[in-house]
Amino acid sequence: MTSTALRPGTADATTARFRVPWWTRGDLNAFFGLAFNILVNVLTLTSLLIFVVHLPADRVLGTVLPALGIALIAGNAYYTFLARRLGRRERRTDVTALPYGPSVPHMFIVVFVIMLPIYLSTNDPVRAWEAGLAWAFIIGVIVLIGAFVGPFIRRITPRAALLGTLAGISLSFISMRPAGQIWEAAWIGLPVLGIILVGFFTDLKLPGGVPIGLAALLVGTAIGWVGGYLSVPDVVASAKDVAFAVPSLNLGMLADGLRGMAPLLATAVPLGVYNFLEAMSNVESAAAAGDSYNLRSVLLADGTGAIVGAALGSPFPPAVYIGHPGWKEAGGRSSYSLASGAFIALLCFLGLFGLLSTVLPLPAIVPILLYIGLLIGAQAFRSTPRLHAAAIIAAIIPNLASWGAGLIDNALAAAGTTAAQVGDEALGNAGLVYHGLHVLGQGATLAGIVFGTIVVFVLEKQLLRAAVAALVGSALSWVGLLHADQVGWGAAPGVALGYLLLAVTLAGIGQLQRRLPEPDVAPNDVPATDAFATTEA
Repeated sequence: MTSTALRPGTADATTARFRVPWWTRGDLNAFFGLAFNILVNVLTLTSLLIFVVHLPADRVLGTVLPALGIALIAGNAYYTFLARRLGRRERRTDVTALPYGPSVPHMFIVVFVIMLPIYLSTNDPVRAWEAGLAWAFIIGVIVLIGAFVGPFIRRITPRAALLGTLAGISLSFISMRPAGQIWEAAWIGLPVLGIILVGFFTDLKLPGGVPIGLAALLVGTAIGWVGGYLSVPDVVASAKDVAFAVPSLNLGMLADGLRGMAPLLATAVPLGVYNFLEAMSNVESAAAAGDSYNLRSVLLADGTGAIVGAALGSPFPPAVYIGHPGWKEAGGRSSYSLASGAFIALLCFLGLFGLLSTVLPLPAIVPILLYIGLLIGAQAFRSTPRLHAAAIIAAIIPNLASWGAGLIDNALAAAGTTAAQVGDEALGNAGLVYHGLHVLGQGATLAGIVFGTIVVFVLEKQLLRAAVAALVGSALSWVGLLHADQVGWGAAPGVALGYLLLAVTLAGIGQLQRRLPEPDVAPNDVPATDAFATTEA
């Protein structure tokens, strides 16, 4: 993408007010991509509430979704404002707004970790819903606190650690499930994926300037209907649930949930930390793509969105989405996200999500998520020095471990058992390093940042800094923000000791190296460790 920024000194650049267009052709293209991205997520959370927590459909469609709709409109309007302000300040028309929607990892966590256990113990879906609202509220408060420490963390953390962690989240939790859904019905998903890859990764255009996202959805839907993937009776049955609903305050339910908040802190604290760390990585990703946003403003908006949503009845905290560079590549500018939020909000107010799930085949929608995963993974390597490539991989690994351990847990749950009941020995005999994956994957976002930072400093031969990063990992493991099932004093003593010994090892090697004489390097010799440092990706 070429920048359309005006050079200072030109006639247009000296006008009293620089004008940022409200809408471009690229906004339409990005709108279809982001809107269907959010659509998939809202369809998923709707199904989770109705079929897992057994919350009545009228409560989901009449209260939860309208509450989410308000949060989406407000948040996306704010990020549109930030994009337009940045464009005017930097006198550019190519600024892309940050995408915003319900957080994908939190959808599953609040349902399976918070709401489902309460439902199973009480057989009361409303009690479970109240706990979910309290949990979302606590998440919002923690993110607001993070707004005041996040900028400092961003300044001292290497870009490779931030973007590598973001790539790990994107590859594991954004891409892998959609990839499986595509290949479950490859005859629908692969043609759609082909359209998206050609349209978003190349400069080739469709005849008549048809938006890529719209064309992909129409082709996939047509193939699905012709091939019998969808059925008319299902559409007719779902159409009966369509009804207009407006959001309302549910402070009583929130207050009831907060009365039992103590047990929720064990997951809310580390996930609140995860929220602001992910937002921090997303802001860094946007900066690498050319749009530098104020991190504090972003975190304050995310925290407020979670609190407002909880007060209105939604247990799903919204957040800045992974994928800003993807929508920038697709041509999105300042208003595509606001249009997407308003579109999804309208569907929420009209209760149309049950109907849409019977009209649109899922394999025709999810390829857009795989595209985002590919782009974010590529950006991590393009936007950092080649020397740091190994650090990016290191930052990815904890999220892969979390994803793998989660698959094992879900498979065992489907079989009516747990890892604890099966036992580490039996799992090990089956070739599964479950315990290690589980420990590594706890607090995966923070673990990726810490591990990636250590490796960056090692690659740069700054071993004392690497030792300090390892000490931070030790402290965070001790209090349970890393590699532990819950927050608490002495939560993961073995891992804390491991990081401590790593710090001692790195510091010791660093001190020894300082005492050794500098090696003589012949003019034609290139040290292997510096071979990748000569250019940047």
